[in-house]
Amino acid sequence: MATDLLISQVDLEDAQSVAQIEQWVVAHPASTPFHRPAWIKAVARGNGQSAEMLVARDATGAIAGLLPLNVIHSPLFGRALVSSGFAVDGGILAESKAVADALAARAVSLAASWSCPTIELRGGDNPGAGWITKADAYLGFTRPIAADDEAELEACPRKHRAEVRKGLANELDIRFGSDQSVRDPFYALYCRTVHNLGTPVFPRGMFEQVLDAFGDAAEIVLVSKDGEPLTAVAALYHGGKVMPYWAGADRNARHARSNEIAYFALTQRGRARGCHTFDFGRSKVGTGTANYKKNWGFEPTPLAYHIHAAPGHEPRDINPLSPQYARKVALWKALPKSVADLIGPWIARGLG
Repeated sequence: MATDLLISQVDLEDAQSVAQIEQWVVAHPASTPFHRPAWIKAVARGNGQSAEMLVARDATGAIAGLLPLNVIHSPLFGRALVSSGFAVDGGILAESKAVADALAARAVSLAASWSCPTIELRGGDNPGAGWITKADAYLGFTRPIAADDEAELEACPRKHRAEVRKGLANELDIRFGSDQSVRDPFYALYCRTVHNLGTPVFPRGMFEQVLDAFGDAAEIVLVSKDGEPLTAVAALYHGGKVMPYWAGADRNARHARSNEIAYFALTQRGRARGCHTFDFGRSKVGTGTANYKKNWGFEPTPLAYHIHAAPGHEPRDINPLSPQYARKVALWKALPKSVADLIGPWIARGLG
């Protein structure tokens, strides 16, 4: 079959080609939001990077596989070819191993021509020789959405179920939307949370671009009390799944249990939209966010990422938990928030 394949780089400005790919991705059972042209184009525009899409077609011209790519350049972290950039998934999506191998080989060739020493494929099957698979850094958390609210509560361990019920008793205001009235508080809360974690914030333009590109397939849930925004979560919808992807919270969120209410509200929203699965996204092994998701009753699944490094090069390392970053994270937390918010996007746009 490999000899019958035609692999090409798609013109992502060609509306007809993009529409065909979007249709194929949405129909594929193993696809994620991060395989969509909409994703790689939006995060590229929002971060000043570039997007490419490799598509494999069989002898009849039908799509047999694809590989979404972002070319990430950073003066601090170097250059890398990432599938997909700023995502937790988005590796090779193919109908057969022969197709996957052909796409991987083309990616290696392109990385060399584009001076990208590292290729990162987030998810998908291992492309084989020359690739390193790492499955010890990140965990994924998914489970079915229950039939109703009471069943959803019962799916939580008893202690955390009590926290959700306390939040429900607080009569918090819950709003869904994607207009400026929810985007503004979302980004403010996101910046606060990310600064507290000791990592730089992504540019606001990235969130704006993703929300605009995804339309009804993305929205923000904003939880407030007496007009004060407490928690905001930006969620994606794809393939019958609701995925809370970016989040931010105020210092008073824990007391109000507004985080619990935001995620519980997303299970309700997902059920109303016909979703069958709640995808709580990824967390780094051994972190508080991973433990928080376990407290909800989610069982972790190791996520496998595949890395290729050019001869003579070490794979780039952008994991903030790596020992080399410990002092930098501590220094970043000590920065005034105004300074961190100003220079953070310049740094974060190169993380990919």
